[in-house]
Amino acid sequence: MLHVDPILAATSAVPADVFAATVAGPSTLAAGAEATPPPFTVGAVLTETRLDSWLALGLVLAAGLYLYGVHRLRVRGDRWPIARTAFFLGPGLGGIALVTVSGLHAYDTTLLSVHMVQHMVLSMVSPIFLALGAPMTLALRTLPVGPRKRLLAIVHSRVARVYSFPLVAFAIFVVNPFALYFSDLYRFTLEHAWAHELVHAHFIMTGCVFFWPLLGLDPLPGRWPYPARALLMLLSVPFHTVLGLTIMQSTTLFGGDWYPSLHLSWADPKADQVVAGGILWAGGEFVSVTMLAVLVVQWVKQSEREARRVDRELDRQEARDRAADAATT
Repeated sequence: MLHVDPILAATSAVPADVFAATVAGPSTLAAGAEATPPPFTVGAVLTETRLDSWLALGLVLAAGLYLYGVHRLRVRGDRWPIARTAFFLGPGLGGIALVTVSGLHAYDTTLLSVHMVQHMVLSMVSPIFLALGAPMTLALRTLPVGPRKRLLAIVHSRVARVYSFPLVAFAIFVVNPFALYFSDLYRFTLEHAWAHELVHAHFIMTGCVFFWPLLGLDPLPGRWPYPARALLMLLSVPFHTVLGLTIMQSTTLFGGDWYPSLHLSWADPKADQVVAGGILWAGGEFVSVTMLAVLVVQWVKQSEREARRVDRELDRQEARDRAADAATT
């Protein structure tokens, strides 16, 4: 049975024919618009929050497992950086929840600009902080011997090596948006709720595959040196700029007649598409600059650790030389 939110029936911004189609069922008004929301406001975003999706369950489960791992370490007297926990739970899982569980989800098939915010967060923001949370390292430090060996086998498997190879991850990360928005696939995801949810999961996975080898703290095979990682990040900037500008300047509406067919008196599909392209353009450049800053910080810290290691080795060698000289005299 199709659930109709009472706020939908109460709002005068939704035309009667759209509301009637909503009550009739998803075959009349496709799944993505089965509950056409009221005008986009902060209040509406708060009241449209949903906690019954599979993604919400996955977020709660991931947070619970991570916190349990941290608890296990503390019980046995080991330390785990607070910053990693904050990154993983806050901008990481929290960022995903912000755009998929909060009321924003009610507008992701109604406004292209909202969908683009989801795109940015799911593929370019949250994966960065998930990687900085080092969940794989946490698992390796807390799992029993058997599961730990299986996890290491997966990490070092041929499939993992291929997908985590930076050039492969780069190609997936760059090509996916063009394949989605410049084909009939995007319209398909608007018409089928399950496909739209699958795209959300795909965004997250794509972002993780790209950012984990570049910024992640977990042990991954075949990781590139920092200069090569920075170069790869710079190369991704033009693609998002081109995609954003193309969306802004396009005279063809993405999704065909989907957005005009909603007959929303409070939204102009063409103007909203311009906003969506601007979000992708500006957001992509901001994330890229932030990424480069994080890479530089990691690079400096790694150089400092290497310098300290070399100093310790030189000190040990000097001590051995002095001991040898003392033994011969």
